Amino acid sequence: MDLTALSREFVTLFVLVDPIGSIPVFLFAVSAVPRKLHRRFALRATLIAGLVLFGFLVLGQLALEAIGLDLGSFQIAGGIVLFLFALTMIFGDTKSDTEIEEAEKHRDHLAGAVFPLAMPSIASPGAMLGIVVLTDNRTQTLPEQAVTAGLLLLVLIVTLICMFAATYIFRLIGHTGISVISRVMGIILATIAVDAVLVGLESLGLFEISPTAIPAS
Repeated sequence: MDLTALSREFVTLFVLVDPIGSIPVFLFAVSAVPRKLHRRFALRATLIAGLVLFGFLVLGQLALEAIGLDLGSFQIAGGIVLFLFALTMIFGDTKSDTEIEEAEKHRDHLAGAVFPLAMPSIASPGAMLGIVVLTDNRTQTLPEQAVTAGLLLLVLIVTLICMFAATYIFRLIGHTGISVISRVMGIILATIAVDAVLVGLESLGLFEISPTAIPAS
């Protein structure tokens, strides 16, 4: 896997997990937790989200194949869902606003670090879809999938660091900064989603990505 592919996968995972967008969710989730427990809270949420995402990495495609679904079809469906998710990031409320609003409705039933922090903030539906799309058993060798797992672990570590420093980061960039970053990530995610649909169409033999279609610079 070359540097370009590594960078692409890291950016994809970073956008899908969105460590910056999880900061307001973390601050909301720990608002009733003693300050001395904040780091333990963040660590627990990251571990739970990591287990969910690594579960999809290992078992996602196997589950699809077990019920007779083609990964190409999943890539197309996942790409469409990710595109719609990206549109909400660009034009709608930010991820954190939506998740905090939902959590406010269920404040009496919050399960510690699980909801809304581990899921759906860190291990979002988009991240689960993206993990399966990135680890195609037919085109990705085991070492390449191990690299994807390593990149996911790196993104989760960045997420954990962001939560450890959440108060300082939020004080520095505020809601406005987080909103701007979220919308930029939405644009990147929309591009990734379109690419996933094209790759899915190609894998099903319905579309061919021709290198000659790109004009030489």
